[in-house]
Amino acid sequence: MEVMFKKRVQKRLERYVKKYFKKHSPKLIVVVGSVGKTTTKDAIAAVLSTKFRVESSRGNLNEQITVPFGILGVKYPPVSLLNKFGTWRRIFKIMRGVIKAPTDVDVIIQELATDRPGEIPHYEKYLRPDMAVVTAVAPEHMVNFPGGIHEVAREELAVARYSGLTIINRDDVDGSFAEYAETTNITDYGLEGGEYRFEIVGGTALNGYEVKFTAPELPEPIQSTVNLVGEHVLKSALAAATVAAKLGMSGAEIAAALPQIKPVPGRMNPLRGVRGTTIIDDTYNSNPSAAVAALRTLYLIDAPQRVAILGSMNELGKDSAQYHQMVGAQCDPNFLDYVITIGEDAKNYLASAAKANGCQVATFPGPIFAGTYANKILEPGAVVLVKGSEDGVFAEEAVKLLLHNDEGEDNFLVRQDEAWMAKKNAWIASLRNIGQEDD
Repeated sequence: MEVMFKKRVQKRLERYVKKYFKKHSPKLIVVVGSVGKTTTKDAIAAVLSTKFRVESSRGNLNEQITVPFGILGVKYPPVSLLNKFGTWRRIFKIMRGVIKAPTDVDVIIQELATDRPGEIPHYEKYLRPDMAVVTAVAPEHMVNFPGGIHEVAREELAVARYSGLTIINRDDVDGSFAEYAETTNITDYGLEGGEYRFEIVGGTALNGYEVKFTAPELPEPIQSTVNLVGEHVLKSALAAATVAAKLGMSGAEIAAALPQIKPVPGRMNPLRGVRGTTIIDDTYNSNPSAAVAALRTLYLIDAPQRVAILGSMNELGKDSAQYHQMVGAQCDPNFLDYVITIGEDAKNYLASAAKANGCQVATFPGPIFAGTYANKILEPGAVVLVKGSEDGVFAEEAVKLLLHNDEGEDNFLVRQDEAWMAKKNAWIASLRNIGQEDD
């Protein structure tokens, strides 16, 4: 959309959101952070929906133009229709209908993303969340944050200025960033400490955990099951339990609700692979902290063979080489049989660091080459972690080549719609002249 037209549309969308809240007054919970937003949003929705009427968009309508659609529960139009005035007339009509109709929503859960300074503060213009959950402060879109990690922290924690209560992941938000919140109405959660805590009392990294949840609102800790892969993903369930306790759900209600949380496509989602293998699909996106956390989870899984397919991490700016080397340095030959990379930065920096550690490494320009190679070397019962950024990596296409049955992959793989597939197919076709294996 052209700039002026987009601004007019944006203001109107925000005006409709304000009118909706003025008339219906549902509770609003927003989720921000460098990683884990969608998983946390979906976990909160799964738990709260066992007691409340919940609105939470599928996927991640988390940018300024799409957030009003997520809040009002209106389908976002195809990109090809965005420049047509008739499209917006129909959308505005639907939104006016949502405002006028009786509400069927008690709680709205909305993800807010940022890829440059000023985007999280923007929402103060029209949102007043009852609670904001901050999942993490970690390197993200660093090409747009020249001030480094402190600028990222200032951006993410700006949500606290206009939220009733801010709930911070103590494990993944450094305490030195607290000053950026500009409020004292804060609580925290964590596996390593926090006012709200999970103690892992059983289970495994691949098959889920038995946890004990402690909260000030509960007379005693409760025990339940969380069917998620990896302790870093387990924190999303802890955030959900924390929000539930704050909204008055009882210990018994929370314990019964936690098993309802399911993995999100492309986020540490276990899939059946060829020859009895397990594919951990973490292909939605990647950054250094998430990649390291995923590797550490892989190391905890007992398997006859472990393979990591790691794609380049985009938008890391001037420190991209350093961040890729850091992830490569975490590749341990004692726990990994193969490291397979996708993309130039992964080849040039991550792969070299993994080789220096003694890992067996293969590098490829694109996901089809990587997936084909992995399929050849996988042993029965292997566990494969697949992770990478989106543009120029598209590691989910490697996953397709490793699945036990690839029918219906649209249901559990990311970026399978027509527009994304056209973009990916054109990009993958451009790689065919490069050759299959770089190294």
